[in-house]
Formats: sequence, C-alpha cells, structure tokens
Amino acid sequence: MTSSPAGAHSAKVATLYLENHGWIKQWISRRLGNASDGAELTHDVFVRLLAQPREFESDLHARAWLGRVSRHLCVDFWRRKQLESAWLEALAQRPELCVASEEHQAIILETLRQLQQMLEKLPANVAQAFSLSLLEGLSYQAIAEQLKVSERTVTKYMAQAMLQCALLEAELDGALA
Repeated sequence: MTSSPAGAHSAKVATLYLENHGWIKQWISRRLGNASDGAELTHDVFVRLLAQPREFESDLHARAWLGRVSRHLCVDFWRRKQLESAWLEALAQRPELCVASEEHQAIILETLRQLQQMLEKLPANVAQAFSLSLLEGLSYQAIAEQLKVSERTVTKYMAQAMLQCALLEAELDGALA
C-alpha cells in the first residue's frame, strides 16, 4: 500500500513536531514571558507548516525555517498586543455610556488587525500617506511636503491604498456571506 503525498507530509510534520516542539515552545515562551501564549504560538508554527507544505534540504534547514516562522509569529503577537493596548487605552478615555459591548469590541479589534496587516503589505510611502490622510487629516499637499514627493504621487499612493481597502472589504464581505 502506498501512502498519499498528504499523508507523507503529515508524517514529516509529526516528526518535526516531536523533534522541535520543546525548544520552539521554550524559545517563544521566553520571548513572550508567558507559557500559555508560547504554547499557542508554538502550535501555530506547525499549523502553518501543515497548511503550506514545504520540503527541507536538511534538519538544519527545517530548524532554521521553524525559527524564522517563530520569530515572525512573535512579532505579529507583539503588534497585536500593541494594537489591543492602544484600543483599550482609547476605550478607557471614552465616557462609560459610549463603551461598546464586548462583541463589538472584538469586531473592532479584528478590523484593526486586518487594517494593520493591509497597511504592512503596502509600500512604506503608500502606507504613510494613507495614515497621514486618514488618521491625521492632512491634505494631499501637506502629505506631499512631508514625504517630499509631488501631490500627484500622493494621489497615486492614495489610489493604491484605497484599492487595498476595497480588496480587504471584498474579502471580508466574502467571509461574512
């Protein structure tokens, strides 16, 4: 009986899990200062490997990839925590009558995470122009002066950012449908 490619991949992931789970969990937990978050992110490392099968040239190559993914997940975790902290701080400054329900807060946090991920995919100048326009209310001319580009370039940047917003909205609509 021959094994399927998916079965062979799952077996390889299982072997990698058994050989590397301990040091990855310890490494992530030390970075985060929290064993339960460390355990969750450690599992996310292997879920990524299951979701996107990879072939490794050697055990060293596999460990390097696992380490890199672990670092990226830690950075994402810290960014998410910063975002949540900023949101909770802003929420704390609102009058009690304006406080959103926990469900609404969760929706807002998820939307902010998705917006942050979208901005991170954009070129730096595009993301900065978009942020300056929407968050600080600067005109295209003021943005152009700050970024040392033409106003026409700022218009192009904004069009690029708006396209990404439309794609994100379409993606969210598809997820909700």
